[in-house]
Amino acid sequence: MSIGTIFSTYVEQLVAGGAGLGCYENQSVFIDDSCPGDTLLARVYEEHRGWARAKVLELTAPSPYRVTPFCPFYQTCGGCSLQHIAYETQLAEKERILRVAFTRIGGISALPEITVRASPAFEYRNRVQFHYIREGSGKTALGFKARNSGTLVSVSDCPVADPLIRRALADKCLTPPPEKDRFSVYARGDILLSEGGKSRGPVPILDRYVLMDAGAFFQSNALMLEVLIQDLLGVSAGLDTSLNAADIYCGVGTFAAFLPFPCMDLVEQDKVAISLARENMRIKGTQGQSLFRYFAQSADEWARTSAFDYGFVVLDPPRQGLSPFLRQRLSCAGLPVLAYVSCDPATLARDTKELLAGGYQLRSLTLYDFYPQTPHIESLAIFTHTGGRQ
Repeated sequence: MSIGTIFSTYVEQLVAGGAGLGCYENQSVFIDDSCPGDTLLARVYEEHRGWARAKVLELTAPSPYRVTPFCPFYQTCGGCSLQHIAYETQLAEKERILRVAFTRIGGISALPEITVRASPAFEYRNRVQFHYIREGSGKTALGFKARNSGTLVSVSDCPVADPLIRRALADKCLTPPPEKDRFSVYARGDILLSEGGKSRGPVPILDRYVLMDAGAFFQSNALMLEVLIQDLLGVSAGLDTSLNAADIYCGVGTFAAFLPFPCMDLVEQDKVAISLARENMRIKGTQGQSLFRYFAQSADEWARTSAFDYGFVVLDPPRQGLSPFLRQRLSCAGLPVLAYVSCDPATLARDTKELLAGGYQLRSLTLYDFYPQTPHIESLAIFTHTGGRQ
């Protein structure tokens, strides 16, 4: 197989990243913009030893799971890549991708049943990051990175964004701070926060408000965040809340603000986020005797001095997952319950393998579709400790 090769194939399934899996001359081919169930002609545009990437030339027998994309900027804008696939099929494929990651990367075949939490398919995204585009003749526009390139595409609408963001975009009332060409906005209900405008304020989450800043990390799908928090509350409901707990990679303290533990350690190296976490926990602290400690440092720095004397720990690391050092410390600590929030099945599966070797058991696994129309997968793994290394 070489670049330019044209071939016919049947698309079996999606793979991590959202491409469809086809086959040519016993080699795997990952085909952009394809759908499970398609029979198509494709052309190879990238070749590697044992596999290749290709683009669709012609749909000879379109999949019954194909739908008409809703967004006029689809395939030029790089924000979404699955709008041509029915939402129920997207969910089924993401569940399978999560399961395959645990089997192939984690070496784990006996998984608990994966619970899938679905989201509204459109107008779900409360936090959006725009690029500020300076066009010719002094004109400006807002947009996103183009599909498969670093160029920028101006947009007048974004159907996955919160309705208030869509209106603000159409009315051209979003402007970045003077020093930035890329900026974030957050909207929910009648609240609109934006870098370059009012960036900090309380946003409604479940039965309370959480203080956040549009420039700090915050989950982009508030409805799914609420579902995740409720699931974490369900996990913690049967635990001894007199024990210490920890929220590692705590961001603005969203999880810690809801968890029923009066004594918690919060770890976050983003100093803006940890200052907001202090404010959010101050509100929680008025509800009774509470002790909260804050560590404005990386998780590894904190782990080098922590005694790990916790009854419950929630982890929400970035895409690269846990560091080897933190995995080892957690494995040796033998904590009663770990709740691991992940945005990457591959690193979650890798980390799970070591945690299981350290004596933990994987009690439950839940997939949250925070980002419909995209291949991104968020999940929650709950671990309990069995009392010793295997």
